[in-house]
Amino acid sequence: MVIPYVREMAFEYGRADRVSPLIRRVVAQNPGPFTYLGTGTYIVGAREVAVIDPGPADKTHLDALLEALAGCTVRAILITHDHADHAPLAADLARRTEAPVLGARPTPSRQAEKPGMEEGSAPSYRPDRVLEDGETVSGPDWSLTTLATPGHTANHLCFALREENALFCGDHVMGWSTTVIVPPGGSMTDYYASLRRVIAGGYDILWPTHGPPITEPGPFLDAYLEHRLKREAQILELLSRGPANIPQMLSRLYMGLDPRLHRAASASLLAHLIHLIKTGAVAADGPPGADQAFRVIAPS
Repeated sequence: MVIPYVREMAFEYGRADRVSPLIRRVVAQNPGPFTYLGTGTYIVGAREVAVIDPGPADKTHLDALLEALAGCTVRAILITHDHADHAPLAADLARRTEAPVLGARPTPSRQAEKPGMEEGSAPSYRPDRVLEDGETVSGPDWSLTTLATPGHTANHLCFALREENALFCGDHVMGWSTTVIVPPGGSMTDYYASLRRVIAGGYDILWPTHGPPITEPGPFLDAYLEHRLKREAQILELLSRGPANIPQMLSRLYMGLDPRLHRAASASLLAHLIHLIKTGAVAADGPPGADQAFRVIAPS
């Protein structure tokens, strides 16, 4: 998907860039097909600060964050979700700053996603406290309110910065691509509801963990939702010609896709199909999976 309204961002790995009156961003050097330029860690506030998504367990990134935090008191380390490019550095940063780790509920080990991507859950993530929807964490010049946004993962959270009408949206909305949804932890049904909730929030700017800020959230999010609904319509049109499994659908719907992204695309197709089964539009002869054939249910 080509995302409209996106501009490239100026940055240097390890450099703390002032991106708004209350926000600085430090980008980790972990670029890739699922992380884009790397994990963007946000520092919110002047002297008493919050750190959002410290990132992968990388000493160079830890050193860059500690340099950016010199002279500051860290009030909280906030985690949008426990994927390996967002949460592992939290423990080391907490030890160095004596700050509590707050945020997403850890993924149960029996539900941990293993999609063969960088997006697996981090088993080392252990928050001091799980934040619930609507809870606020604040400092002298900032307040961050939790917004539960399941979809990308079941435990995904966003954080709304009241003072700038901004939303730190983690991986719920990407600044460069669509979001990967990997069942069973990810749910397209939940994602639709959460995305509409973000749209209804009327934020002035979105700060994703990967990619540049989204400065026109209204039309951007409308296009984001439209893309998902268009993909759903493509699946239904393809299945109207006869049953098909996910590899067959992948070859027809994602022609020319980078092979490194095949697993991610297959996971999102499965998420769409599970949603369509829930809505009664599609059926399968057994539990939904990669090799299971899916078919359209004819309207009665």
